[in-house]
Amino acid sequence: MLAKKTSKNQITLPKAIISEFPNVDYFEVSSEAGRIILEPIGTRQANAVREKLEQLGVREGDVKYAIRQARKK
Repeated sequence: MLAKKTSKNQITLPKAIISEFPNVDYFEVSSEAGRIILEPIGTRQANAVREKLEQLGVREGDVKYAIRQARKK
């Protein structure tokens, strides 16, 4: 199966693949040996990440700023 990367670096996962992961909204993304690896994470883990960001004082505006800066490169 093919997935095309858009100009905004987005990829739509094929329905046949994503249907194997019902109720999964978030994936941990990493790379290894030239491959992109997606690992499903549960909502609880995502909520834990949000709580950690809040504890660190990272706000939504900080994330948006970081994304804008990264896209300039």
